[in-house]
Amino acid sequence: MKYEQINKVKELLENDKNNISSMNELNDLKVKYLGKKGLISELNQLIRDIPNEEKKDFGQAVNEVRTLFNNFYDNQKEKFETEILNQKLANEAIDISLPATHISTGAPNILEKLIEEVEEVFMSMGYDVVDGPEIEEDKYNFEMLNIPKGHPARDAQDTFYVEGEELLLRSQTSPVQVRTMLEGKGETPIRMICPGKTYRRDDDDATHSHQFMQIEGLLVDKDISLSDLKGTIDVAVKKLFGNDIETRFRPSYYQFTEPSVEVDISCFNCKGKGCSICKNTGWLTVAGAGVVHPNVLRMSGYDPKKWSGFAFGFGAERLAMLKYDINDLRVFYNTDLRESKDFDREEDL
Repeated sequence: MKYEQINKVKELLENDKNNISSMNELNDLKVKYLGKKGLISELNQLIRDIPNEEKKDFGQAVNEVRTLFNNFYDNQKEKFETEILNQKLANEAIDISLPATHISTGAPNILEKLIEEVEEVFMSMGYDVVDGPEIEEDKYNFEMLNIPKGHPARDAQDTFYVEGEELLLRSQTSPVQVRTMLEGKGETPIRMICPGKTYRRDDDDATHSHQFMQIEGLLVDKDISLSDLKGTIDVAVKKLFGNDIETRFRPSYYQFTEPSVEVDISCFNCKGKGCSICKNTGWLTVAGAGVVHPNVLRMSGYDPKKWSGFAFGFGAERLAMLKYDINDLRVFYNTDLRESKDFDREEDL
């Protein structure tokens, strides 16, 4: 009698399996057979009335029915879920032919990229990149560079003083050169560049700013001459602007170099023919340079009878403004992506 009930549940299950067409109906069927008062659950209740010697066989028979239902349930559930997913994908399909929403992204700062390139050029020639304080002492910024108190050149640099006349925002990165020579104690050759911020009261127009970036360099060794400076600058500008660039030196004057020169390069835009960038001269001024003044060497501990050297200085903004035909210095410091996006051009650097 007990086994007849198991067979009836099996037959009923086979009939019900053919009438299931949705996930909801499948879940209802699960309640009907495995719920608290389900048909298979009720079969388990009959075990207590079965003689002990038959309980094992009866329990196995009930488990077969349970397994039969679970297998059916799992297969149907997977089938219905797949159908639901396919229907959802079909209804929510994305048309990949539509143009995507443009998301503006930032670009590396053009001055930072330019300075890194200059650093790589000079490091390839054995130079060290050295940093120094932006708040500087007067003696390093002026006096040890052969610019004593009262010298007219101090007025030309129009310095920001922080405390009295002894502490100031550096008006050039040359103090880093002085500090490096002092560390050398008159005994060590020096090859270094010192890129960094400098400050002057010079913001009268769109091409000047009270803060700007300098990239200065210094080489001190035995038997160094102006021809060594010429060769170094020539190699650097060719790596920066191209192998067809020519250089020329024009006499100039700086307090810390003697002789002093202005460095020009042939215009990379018009190839020397004349254009708006070079103001129809065919040449662009990119740096000031010269042989280190004996007084500067002497004050920094180097005997000018044994040691000599050259120094040079580029303006990072100047190089970038020439290269990208920029006429407003403020572009470098704006965060407007409409302006900065045009300068994210790796092939130009």
